[in-house]
Amino acid sequence: MQPGKRLLDKVAIISGGASGIGAETARLFAAHGASVVLCDLQDELGHGVAQEITDAGGVAEYHTLDVCDEDRWLFIVADTERKYGKVNVLGNIAGISGRPAGMTVQTGNIAGTPLTEQTLENWNRIMAVNATGVFLGTKSVIPAMQRAGGGSVINISSICGIVGSFANAAYHASKGAVRIFSKSAAIQYAKDQIRVNSVHPGFVDTPMARPGLLGNESGKARMEATPLGRFGKPIDIAMGCLYLASDEASWVTGSELVIDGGLTAG
Repeated sequence: MQPGKRLLDKVAIISGGASGIGAETARLFAAHGASVVLCDLQDELGHGVAQEITDAGGVAEYHTLDVCDEDRWLFIVADTERKYGKVNVLGNIAGISGRPAGMTVQTGNIAGTPLTEQTLENWNRIMAVNATGVFLGTKSVIPAMQRAGGGSVINISSICGIVGSFANAAYHASKGAVRIFSKSAAIQYAKDQIRVNSVHPGFVDTPMARPGLLGNESGKARMEATPLGRFGKPIDIAMGCLYLASDEASWVTGSELVIDGGLTAG
């Protein structure tokens, strides 16, 4: 292994790779030697991230992916294995907050609607993207990882998957599902040297989270609750994903990596 290169000869698929934590993880993985297949529904941004990586000398390509579409997942995994010979890493990073479309500043503590006002349609959509999407990605990639002799599945949950809050109950439920799903998958496929872990970010300044962080009372309260005194950056979470993707984490599975500036420590 070259000094500083922690993912040499690895092939990674990353959902939600067009922006925020997913884009930063794609850049970081490529910088550490991985071939990266990033996927999203934001095609213009996704192609831009892939081009940025290749312009810097890395290996990357972009695919359109609705994480709720099992056939599309199967195509991307098969195409990746055909082109690169294997799949070593999956980053299930795509997710939605449940806030109303177009919201730029959250006006209260709840990122969406109170439980009694939440529609079944909204609940199902959040669960589909945040939980079912993780299930489909993991299910689709396991056979390829078995053929590769092992791999690392990294599922982005949230501190909202560990503790409750005033936030959207559906979001909490979806992220809690990711947490326990990851543990079950880790146990089932440990015999194949497939590691499955969940990552639990705190309040990170991303396009998805920004309405609840900047320019409002919600953001002020969240800042005051974070002992390290700042919101996270996408690179803070990407660095944790890099560790879990690397061989340095070869004995780490079924774990919860909390990266939250100390918020849940109290």
